[in-house]
Amino acid sequence: MSVDATIRERFIVTLSELWLISILIIISSVAHGQKENQSIKAEANTHILFVFDASNSMNAFWQGKRKIEVATSLLSESLSSLYGIPGLQLGLRVYGHQTKFIEGKQDCEDTELVIPLAEGNNLLIQKALRRIQARGTTPIARSLERTAGDFPAVDARKVIVLITDGIEACDEDPCAVSRMLQEEGIIVKPFIIGIGLEEEYKDKFRCIGNFFDASNPEMFQNVLDIVIEQAMLDTSFEVDLIDGNGEASITNVATSLFDSNSEELLERFVHTLGPFGETDTIPIDPIPVYKIVVHTVPPLERDDVRFVPRRHNHVRFENAGQGTIIPQFARGERNAYGDLPISIHRHGDANPLLTMALNQHLKVIAGEYDVFFPTFPPVRLEGVKIKEGLDVPVIIPQPGYLQLDAAVAGYGTILSNDGEVVYKWDEGTRNPSGRYLLQPGNYTVVYRSRSARSMAFSLKKQISIRSGFTTHISFNG
Repeated sequence: MSVDATIRERFIVTLSELWLISILIIISSVAHGQKENQSIKAEANTHILFVFDASNSMNAFWQGKRKIEVATSLLSESLSSLYGIPGLQLGLRVYGHQTKFIEGKQDCEDTELVIPLAEGNNLLIQKALRRIQARGTTPIARSLERTAGDFPAVDARKVIVLITDGIEACDEDPCAVSRMLQEEGIIVKPFIIGIGLEEEYKDKFRCIGNFFDASNPEMFQNVLDIVIEQAMLDTSFEVDLIDGNGEASITNVATSLFDSNSEELLERFVHTLGPFGETDTIPIDPIPVYKIVVHTVPPLERDDVRFVPRRHNHVRFENAGQGTIIPQFARGERNAYGDLPISIHRHGDANPLLTMALNQHLKVIAGEYDVFFPTFPPVRLEGVKIKEGLDVPVIIPQPGYLQLDAAVAGYGTILSNDGEVVYKWDEGTRNPSGRYLLQPGNYTVVYRSRSARSMAFSLKKQISIRSGFTTHISFNG
């Protein structure tokens, strides 16, 4: 054999070895990837049906690309990450893709289960998405209605993810269909991802399910990830703090979860709304009975909370709208008392809800409150009305001063106009001379020296105190 032939033979063998090694590496990588995905699993059997809008409006451009291209591409990417997850079935229903839109002749039957629910059909859905053309109208209600037959009649968590850029176009009621599907236990509350929706359309989707607004492609990807993550949970719940408009907009409040029977504290967290207005979703064991306390002022409580297994549960707290109390003195923050502990009470209740600092901004549930200032004498402002979304300064006047001069020690009292004791000297060993803080108003000062042995020697003076001014009296003779 020639030298050239030997070199060629060795070169071919080397290439064959490299090819074999490459194949083994690829197989190993795929197996490793599948193993990693299998470590992620649906909490129970989970069926996710994507209901995809392929109506004519999806041909509109969205930051340089057609909406249909962006949505199918990003959904395909997300599907890749879901491959091989045990217990997860995926399916695809599309509407508006079969009949071309003609004004006045829209096809409201244009909805089709393109890929039935099954495990491991991610690739089939991806291929189907690449073939879809945006052509027709938007029969959302009818598409949702047909999903009742798309889910197999087995025990599973059944989730719809609706991806759309427009509202119902066939004069039907998708909200009513969604309610019916949920009430009959066919599905959990759907997820809706709005693609570049007009502002006036957004509210029309909130009654259908958990609505997420994607105003640009980057946000769409983030929303899609959030929705899929929430859809994968088995039993979960969220705490909805409802404002005066019926929206779950109240947030940033400490919340505690207890076992209702043992009263054991299980979890404590700060209620949070995500970047798209979605409430935190919390996995939960559905077997125990729970108590939930939302630490507003006053607190909101729900006892005997039971969760439906394999569902996303909503724990609603109505009338959670808040306004802000700001206790302060007139004419600025400085005052002669220094740091005063201000107590907030339910209207008519002697027990305080909490104590706060002067000039602090405190959110409280909209309603009526009494605000107590420990001044001389104490000031209690009753029936302070706090309205949702408004800052309410609670203002009392600045104090004035009494400069009292007495020659000797004695007994005495400063009484408010209604007879309330403000200051008192009853040990008889102290000279009451000094400067006294008093809120504006009329007072009576009564004094008798220690050496005087008859009430006839009692001295009495009426005084009037004004904010920021000093009133002088003397008991020197």
